[in-house]
Amino acid sequence: MMSHMTQRMSMQCCELAHTEAVEDCLRAIFKLSGHSEKPTTTALADYLSVAPPTVSAMLKRLETGGLITRARGHAELTEHGARHALGVTRRHRLMEAFLAQVLEMPWDRVHTEADALEHAISHELEDRLDAFLGHPTHDPHGDPIPPATGQHVETWATPLAAAEPGSRFRVERVSDRDSDALRYLTDLGIRPGAVLEMIEQAPFDGPLWVRVEGRRHALGPVLVQAVHGRGDS
Repeated sequence: MMSHMTQRMSMQCCELAHTEAVEDCLRAIFKLSGHSEKPTTTALADYLSVAPPTVSAMLKRLETGGLITRARGHAELTEHGARHALGVTRRHRLMEAFLAQVLEMPWDRVHTEADALEHAISHELEDRLDAFLGHPTHDPHGDPIPPATGQHVETWATPLAAAEPGSRFRVERVSDRDSDALRYLTDLGIRPGAVLEMIEQAPFDGPLWVRVEGRRHALGPVLVQAVHGRGDS
């Protein structure tokens, strides 16, 4: 869980230029930390699809700029860095919501497009997008959209892998890191708001069998770790 006060900040408040690479790295650190993953050089390189030496050089720049600290082998956002990370995360998730709701782009494609567009959104456009969309609280994957000001708490609910057989499970959030997985889950009808009936867990690390809208499906380890939610009575 990560909690910070969000507020409007000018990029001019930093000596470090806020390039696309800088913003991508800040958002990646925020996303991994919120998912209780340690933002190590290796984890960030995997998330950003770049070489570890590239990440190492970026982390050094962020540390020099006062946006992160490094301890115990991983990066941690400073209060200053967290505010910038929340800003780019807000723009990213608002753009995902716009692409999905207004342009009807499939949810497995909005992440890549928003990743490119988030860096060009001004504060004025951000406010207009927010108002036009009716002040959404979540993006298409169920990720919470940080408010422009005020408190933001980044949490992940229980993974589907931990659901008990015989229970009902309401999906709240789905990881957007694997487009192929998102397309497959779409075919199964599994997305935020869907209710799954837990049937059984096959032995010896076998698939989890669930029922969605009357149909049985077998979900492997990757999928049951990507889907998060809560019990549904």
